[in-house]
Amino acid sequence: MSQVKAVQPLRIADAALSIRHVFVRDLMLEASIGVYAHERDAHQRIRVNVDLAVRECDVEVADDLRNVVCYEAVVSGIRRIVAEGHVNLVETLAERIATMCLDDFRVRSARVRVEKLDVFPDATSVGVEIERFARP
Repeated sequence: MSQVKAVQPLRIADAALSIRHVFVRDLMLEASIGVYAHERDAHQRIRVNVDLAVRECDVEVADDLRNVVCYEAVVSGIRRIVAEGHVNLVETLAERIATMCLDDFRVRSARVRVEKLDVFPDATSVGVEIERFARP
């Protein structure tokens, strides 16, 4: 009997390296995405997950939103990107989301997963996961 391994959570936060883990889980959106004609005619359900490795700055958090990477801003940015219009590939959408996240100088890496949820009746989802690093 084969045992299926459960997906382990990412271990991004690292006190020794002053890295904080900021994430967005299971953001469900309607998107115009796909290469086929029928995918251009109707929006599809997608799920987006984002994991960010964020450099903790010399400034203390001090209970001040300006001193952290705000997950609300990340979600708003993802929504804005999806609303910009049709995208052929989930890879393109993932790259755009990663680029947006890395625009914040504190973000050292971005792992982005984009899943289309209604492609195959016998699969929960299909999609892509990428990881991108900030430029030095």
